Amino acid sequence: MNFRKSVFQIALPVTLQSLTQASFSVIDQMMTGQLGSVSVAAIGLGGKFSSLFSVVMSAIAAAAGIIFAQYIGSGDENGVVRMFALNSTVVAVFSAIFMVPVFITPCGIMSLYSSDRATVAAAGSYLLIVAVGFLPQAFSLLISSLLRCKGSVTFPFFASMVAAVINTALNYALIFGRFGMPRLEIAGAAVATTAARFTEFLIMAVFLVVKVKKLQFRLKLASAQVGKEFIMFLGVLLPLFVNEFLWGLGENVYAMIYSRIGTDECAAMTLTNPIQSLTIGAMTGIASASGIIVGKLLGEGKRGEAYLAGKKFIKYGIIGSLGLSCLIMMCVSYYVRIFNVSNGVKHLTLLILLVYAEVAPVKILNMLLGGGVLRSGGKTKYIMMVDIFCTWMIGVPFGLVAAFVLKLPIYAVYFALSLEECVRLAIEVVIFKKRVWMNNLIA
Repeated sequence: MNFRKSVFQIALPVTLQSLTQASFSVIDQMMTGQLGSVSVAAIGLGGKFSSLFSVVMSAIAAAAGIIFAQYIGSGDENGVVRMFALNSTVVAVFSAIFMVPVFITPCGIMSLYSSDRATVAAAGSYLLIVAVGFLPQAFSLLISSLLRCKGSVTFPFFASMVAAVINTALNYALIFGRFGMPRLEIAGAAVATTAARFTEFLIMAVFLVVKVKKLQFRLKLASAQVGKEFIMFLGVLLPLFVNEFLWGLGENVYAMIYSRIGTDECAAMTLTNPIQSLTIGAMTGIASASGIIVGKLLGEGKRGEAYLAGKKFIKYGIIGSLGLSCLIMMCVSYYVRIFNVSNGVKHLTLLILLVYAEVAPVKILNMLLGGGVLRSGGKTKYIMMVDIFCTWMIGVPFGLVAAFVLKLPIYAVYFALSLEECVRLAIEVVIFKKRVWMNNLIA
């Protein structure tokens, strides 16, 4: 199949899915942005812990996807089945690990992020409800990973779009008390998010059952080869898991830094999230396609073609990211006007987004290289070492010094934290050129 056609068939639905989710996130942010700075900050902090869970689940789904792609490339359907069954157990266990502490002490967790009592209380109530949706969210990610590798990329987009519509409609009804619903404000936003996650999971599960029948695909909960494959899976997952968890933990430390500078600063950072999601979402399809296409080529033993495909994806990433940065700079002043927050928070949001526009190309290339191409060979330890070093030896120290020693304004602190992305990209380019990441896991 033509390379560009393959990229288009995978990337377009994934991109549309990500952009749909991000666009509804903008609408959600507009609604919650009418509740004031404390509510905006609380939702942002509650969302940060939730995002740590998402990062861990995404790591598991990504590890599974790497092996899915190579099994599919080699034509081993039974291997795909066994890997799905194995990962179903893994995501269930890790979901429980995150949910139990939240159910026990949600405000205790949020007190790690902020010393403001009102913000902690609001964030804790929000997180408690959102955590109910952790398990269906985890299974949705796993099913989506399998379907994308199978070439069924349109349906995850459909399920995500339906969930996003439901989330937005319930947000409007429950935050403001419309259509006879009670006015729940922050709690309403949390209920809407949880309902949307259950909806997405149910749609994906129904489609999987139908799809696997067409493929004569039977789930097997036990197999003589599971022990061997579990070891192979751990070899891919553990570096990826450690990498994503520590990276996600680093992002949570960044959120703690922002919130302890001030509630307004934390609110301003939260208001930038939809734009960041839109930007990353626009390039998510290319990153997803890179991992799948390069992984399949490696599974087929075509190392030379896999390397050339990686170079093409880098080119696409550079062109796309520069265009998105220009678009952000043109639209940012209009974006900040839609929120019902103080002029000070609006001004901080604008400045942070201008800084983001400058570093966005580097962030996107890191997502494409580190999150797609370099992982496709299964040697995830390289990315683990790079991410841990850059986050904890550069990003976190720079952020702490900028915020609490130099006492720089929030946008300057954000820029200091983002310098680690530049170091990360430089290292990943070297790894890519040396080709040490290229590996056929199932040969």
